[in-house]
Order: sequence, then C-alpha cells, then structure tokens
Amino acid sequence: MTSQQSELQRAFAGSRVLITGGAGFIGANLAHRLAALGAEITVVDSLIPEYGGSLHNLDGIDGRVRLNIADVRDEHSMNYLVQGQDYLFNLAGQTSHLDSMRDPYTDLEINCRSQLSILEACRKHNSAIRLVYASTRQIYGKPDYLPVDERHLLHPTDVNGINKMAGEWYHILYNNVYGIRASALRLTNTYGPRMRVKDARQTFLGIWIKRVITGEPIQVWGDGLQIRDFTYVDDCVEALLLAAREPEAAGRVFNLGGDETISLRDLAALLIAVAGEGSYEVIPFPPERKPIDIGDYYADYRSIEERLGWSPRIELREGLARTLTFYREHYRHYW
Repeated sequence: MTSQQSELQRAFAGSRVLITGGAGFIGANLAHRLAALGAEITVVDSLIPEYGGSLHNLDGIDGRVRLNIADVRDEHSMNYLVQGQDYLFNLAGQTSHLDSMRDPYTDLEINCRSQLSILEACRKHNSAIRLVYASTRQIYGKPDYLPVDERHLLHPTDVNGINKMAGEWYHILYNNVYGIRASALRLTNTYGPRMRVKDARQTFLGIWIKRVITGEPIQVWGDGLQIRDFTYVDDCVEALLLAAREPEAAGRVFNLGGDETISLRDLAALLIAVAGEGSYEVIPFPPERKPIDIGDYYADYRSIEERLGWSPRIELREGLARTLTFYREHYRHYW
C-alpha cells in the first residue's frame, strides 16, 4: 500500500459519508471504493430512470451501504441527511446537455436551485462537513486555447453548462462566506464500469461501448477530428477522495483530465481494436447537437497535480479494455 493509500485509509475508515447521486455512475464507483476503505456510507439517489441511477451499480456492497431513495430537490430530506456526516460528495445532477436545452427548467431545479438547498442544509445543520462538488468542463464552452487551465474564461454553450457553473460557484461562495469546506472538480469525459450506456444522455462513449458489443456501427458525428481527453472512473474517484481529505482543496476548483489526447475518429478505431470487433461510420451532426458542440478540448490538470498530488494512472487502452470486460459480463443490467 502506498503512503497516499494509507493516508486515505486513515481519513475515511470509520467516517460517515453522504453521496448524492450515489447510485449513478461516478457515485456508485465512489461508494465501492469508500466501502473498501471502511467508511459508513449513505447513498442518496432519486433513481429517476433518465438520470442513470441503478441499484445494480451497488451490487456487491449493498449490505454496507444505506440507501435513501430521495430527490435532492427535497429540502426536508437533505436537512435530515446531512446531519452527522463527515463528508459529502455532491454528485447528483442532470447531465444531458441536450435535455437541458429541451427542458431548461428541470435542469435549473436540479443543477442550480437544489445546490443552494444542499448548501443551506449544510450551513444550518452541519457546517463542519467537508464537501466536494462534481462540476464539468462544459462550463468552459468552446476553448480559447489548449490545454484549458482553471484561469480560462467560462462561456458555456448550453443551459446545462450555465447551471453547473452556478452550482459550482455556490459551493465556493459558501466556502468563502460561511466556512463550509467545499471544493469543485471540473470533470472531463469520465468513463468506465457502471456508466450509462443504453443511450448518449451521460456520455457518447457509453453508447459506443454498447454498439460495439451488440454489433452495431459506432456513429462518429461531424468530421471525427475533434480532440478529447478522458478520465477513467477509478482516477476520478481518487481525485474526489483527495479533494475531500486535503484541507488545501477548500475553496478551490480543479480540472481533471487525461494524459492522452485523441480524435474521436481515432478513439472509435482504438475501441474497435481493443474489442476485437466492430465498425464505425462518420455521419453529419444531428441538427440539435451542432450548436452546442465545443470542438476540441483537453485539460491542463497541473493545479490538482501540484496541490493534491493527483494524476491519471489508467491509460486509455487499459481503461477501455476494463470497461468492455465489465459490460460484456453485466450487459443484461444496463440495456
């Protein structure tokens, strides 16, 4: 066990942890890791089908996790649930960019107003809690320069990005004004086991995984030359834990990213090569997608590397292989 792993064990063993969105993709992977570290875990999830929460994501740890089926929009539930907790990982959210344009009011309720309710619950009932918020690289919009660092201007291209930006800033404001120790991680293209794969609501890579396994061609939109970086979910979980543990993280925002950048066309070819099967086709953007596409994006994550000692460890090829293995075994639960 490395010294960093030993420190995480000491920080979280026996601690009380609340995870909003805890039956979703990242939340469930975090719950699995915290269970291994010996934490007492409460998972809050609405289990609304469109948002990706699934009881199957908690298979293997269901006896070590307390599940509360509630919606973060319910202020009374959150007032109760934050009490007595040492850590709060705030991962609940509406993640579909397209849905946010079709139904902006629901996105506003979940990604903006509910964040205030959660923070108010902490302020009134547990101001000593340590809080980490899952933000997104979408708030940068179309990059002015690459790689994108935390000083880059924020100009989101859709309703989801605007509301996530507000949610992030509420957390930093409550840190600065009320002393609630909160930080935010701007996630980028997180992928891995337990992600939503039956459609593209959560990430395009999910539906690509499904298509490869079911023998359908991957659809690459546009010219396929858009550059991206990716974070394997285990690396994302590690960053969340470090941000919660380290006092220096309080009041800060950090980019996550990957060591490899790749075009979408090359990513499709790599996924097919790793899978040993499949095909892809390059097709025009759907009309509703083109206006909110951000073009090329990859992150500069030196800030979290320098301050918290985090860097991605799982290479893209290995991460894709692990993800394919998981869905080939568990596909009946995910589509």
